[in-house]
Amino acid sequence: MKQRAQRVKTRHIILAVMCLMYFISYIDRVNIAVAGPLIRHEMGLTTVQLGLVFSAFAYPYAAMQIIGGCLSDKFGPKVVLTVLSLIWGAATLATGFAGSVATLVVLRFLLGIGEGGAFPSATRAFTYWMPVRERGFAQGITHSFARLGGAVTPPLVLAVVVAGGWRDAFILLGIASLAWTVLYLFVFTNTPEQNRRITQEETAEIGYRSGDCERAKRAPTPWRKLIRRMWLVTFVDFCYGWLLWVYLTWLPSYLKESRGFDLKHLALFTALPLLAGVVGDTLGGVVSDRIYKSTGRLRLARCSVLVVGMGGSLAFLLPMISVADPMTAVWLLTGSFFFLEITNPVLWTLPLDIAGKYAGTAGGMMNTGFGIAGMISPVAFGYLIERTGSYNSPFMVSAGLLALGVIAALFIDTARTVEADEERERSEGPAARGAFAFVDAAPAVRLERHSLRRPLRWWR
Repeated sequence: MKQRAQRVKTRHIILAVMCLMYFISYIDRVNIAVAGPLIRHEMGLTTVQLGLVFSAFAYPYAAMQIIGGCLSDKFGPKVVLTVLSLIWGAATLATGFAGSVATLVVLRFLLGIGEGGAFPSATRAFTYWMPVRERGFAQGITHSFARLGGAVTPPLVLAVVVAGGWRDAFILLGIASLAWTVLYLFVFTNTPEQNRRITQEETAEIGYRSGDCERAKRAPTPWRKLIRRMWLVTFVDFCYGWLLWVYLTWLPSYLKESRGFDLKHLALFTALPLLAGVVGDTLGGVVSDRIYKSTGRLRLARCSVLVVGMGGSLAFLLPMISVADPMTAVWLLTGSFFFLEITNPVLWTLPLDIAGKYAGTAGGMMNTGFGIAGMISPVAFGYLIERTGSYNSPFMVSAGLLALGVIAALFIDTARTVEADEERERSEGPAARGAFAFVDAAPAVRLERHSLRRPLRWWR
């Protein structure tokens, strides 16, 4: 019995708990979009007001990315993620009792605080629990569960709405979030050496060195190095996040108002693209890891998936805008979201590749792009709909940003890491540190000449 129990790796149990967190947190995040038409009718909101309710989540969400990641680097992801999950669980529960638009905005704001640091904290946890060769898969499978949460939200929330109203959906989901917090407290530890179940063999597989976590906590955060290495990844994440927010907030309204689907079909056709994203997330991570294992070229493994994913999403999105048949539009939206989500695990793996022990802070920097997109995208989408009377213009903006994201992905270089910068400074002595301080003092968003001259070298 003991040997059989050990066949399940401890890191895979922790990965399963994280998958559950991603699943529940995304339901808590997306449920407002499904309930949106009902809330809008009950409270008499305009499209702009509804967009403001949607985007209230994104402001603290963006602000908490770096804060949450940095706190996880310094205090460990266990305590940080516990506090954050209590906040978002309580906010979700309280939404079921909201009596005004102002209350909805405040509770969505609190939800953004709670969920804002969650994914960077989870990324920080993977630093010491997942070996390099499994990081793409880990990020892919967890974000697949996030998309699965988004996919099951429409039928789940609508079923509860039919049985008891939209408020009951938020109350039940809040209770589920708080229950996950209890599970997490019992299962997770910051490092393998703190876990009683793990074997020495698995610790060796992971590659964890005793004391790494404590040394990382004491190390000062190299902010300028992180910004210089991560800003381009953040921009690509912004381009990706713009369209993702459209799916998460406006898709049910688009299918109902522009494509004419009734409530009975709305749940199915809203879930279909998100289910494709479940497959895309896992596939993107697996393919990236396979490319790395077979070629040993990390940049090729990451950047090729980014280019194919965002380029494929653009190729499906453009004809969707002009197609007349509603079902064809649904299938094109599904294809676009599938390719969009191929990029997601790679975006979340890049902080691990580039920043190493600073992955929590770097993950927060990267996902700040997604958070900023969340501030702008839902409101801009609603504004353009109201101004033009059509969904075509906001979708064209999304297509343009995808094209920019493809171009920017060509310049990302996984060989230029924060730890390599630090090692180079140590090996070259005080004079080199002075030189690097001069480089750090330059504008953080400066493209290095080497990258500009050879942007396509990622395939080598």
